[in-house]
Amino acid sequence: MIEKSKIDSLKDYLKNLGNVAVAYSGGVDSNLLLKVAKDTLGDNVIAVTVHAPVHSDREIKEAIEYTKKYGVKHIVLKIDDLELEELVENGPHRCYYCKKYIFTQIKQIASENNIKNVVDGTNLDDLGDYRPGLKALDELSIISPLKECGFTKSEIRDFSYDLKLETYNKPAFACLASRVPYGTKITVEQLRTIEESENYLIELGFKQFRVRMHDEIARVEVDKKEIEKFFIGNTMEKVDNKLKELGFNYVTLDMSGYKMGSMNVNVE
Repeated sequence: MIEKSKIDSLKDYLKNLGNVAVAYSGGVDSNLLLKVAKDTLGDNVIAVTVHAPVHSDREIKEAIEYTKKYGVKHIVLKIDDLELEELVENGPHRCYYCKKYIFTQIKQIASENNIKNVVDGTNLDDLGDYRPGLKALDELSIISPLKECGFTKSEIRDFSYDLKLETYNKPAFACLASRVPYGTKITVEQLRTIEESENYLIELGFKQFRVRMHDEIARVEVDKKEIEKFFIGNTMEKVDNKLKELGFNYVTLDMSGYKMGSMNVNVE
């Protein structure tokens, strides 16, 4: 259980803002933020979901369903972020340029809807990983209420459970571009191959994983608690065949298991 004072501080923080446009992915963090914002501010809340090539269609569909349940005005912003050269080139600061590009447009939508504040679901744990996108949020004056009120990821999940939100145990899924090593140019074909590969793992019942693309090699990371699933029946063979059918020449299982931000090793 989260201490009540922390929950109240989040509500008070949102009340002081008055109105907000929530950058909404439908993930654990933004879903909690949107629900509390709606409960606190009523109709002075809108949700803005970016639908771009780097995002999974499955995630977008879930975001749309959640906002319908909350009765929140929801704007799906379709953009082609592959028009952004810095994203396609995929350097170590890719996320900075992408966030700057996306949130500039979200701010425009907020303005058109007479909303003064754009908020996102960044939390305290996000500060511990390599996240150049946070600099872009700061430059654009994007507000992160969960971070400002001291919420960690585990607390967000606990509070989501208390509120009976479906996302309380939803696995974390970053944008699909994070599966491609820095320096490898990003194409729409790569992104769709990764998306279809990960959708297949979901069909097989895997929860927390990534399919990292190293040219013709798929490096599959799954939570260590789930690695044993590959040795049940013919699961390993099925995954190998399916991912090769989708375009990989080789399929490997990472013995280190799933690790958030594993592509950020040795990045400065």
